[in-house]
Amino acid sequence: MPEVKTIVREAVVSASPTTTLTELAELMDDENVGSIVIVEDGQPRGIVTDRDITVQAVARGADPTTATAADVMSDDPVTVEMDSGIFDVIRVMTDSNVRRIPATDEDGQLAGIVTFDDFVVLLGREFKLLGELVEAEIPPYEHT
Repeated sequence: MPEVKTIVREAVVSASPTTTLTELAELMDDENVGSIVIVEDGQPRGIVTDRDITVQAVARGADPTTATAADVMSDDPVTVEMDSGIFDVIRVMTDSNVRRIPATDEDGQLAGIVTFDDFVVLLGREFKLLGELVEAEIPPYEHT
């Protein structure tokens, strides 16, 4: 079974729990991402999404210049190891109802991130290859 390390994004945007929401939003904008993994000592401790910032902070009147990642992050994020099978990761995502999962190395250090979108792209590529294989094996359609 293919391992998640074949599709994981190793360039993970991360920040500390003390990073302000304003700084997180600016980082999301600069890096063109919708989430940031919150790390301590190299290990994932939480995730903050753009939705967390808007719904849990701004809509509730928090000051984004003083509120921090620790105030809104999803604590204790679900993680997978880099050598986890792709289907196992999809199962974990489904069971945990999450769209993104940090991947860790054997020491629990942040090594990458995999998202639902990564699986959609992978699936699209696989369907394209299957379609090309099927088209190569069937006779051409005749139109009248």
